[in-house]
Amino acid sequence: MAYGPDLTDLFRRAGTYIDRILKGAKAGELPIERPSKFSLVINLKTAKALGLPIPDGLLALADEVIE
Repeated sequence: MAYGPDLTDLFRRAGTYIDRILKGAKAGELPIERPSKFSLVINLKTAKALGLPIPDGLLALADEVIE
């Protein structure tokens, strides 16, 4: 199980920073942004192999379930 920032969203947002820098903004003056989108990924195959029960409610909340 992993919960963390959505990497696709981070890369997309980095593109806007690059755009600003290429248009002349100083990198040191740009605000720091925190991730705004997070993902929950559950590896059900590994959980079953370890004998760990995963509640159905948690599976319903997951953004991705690896079976």
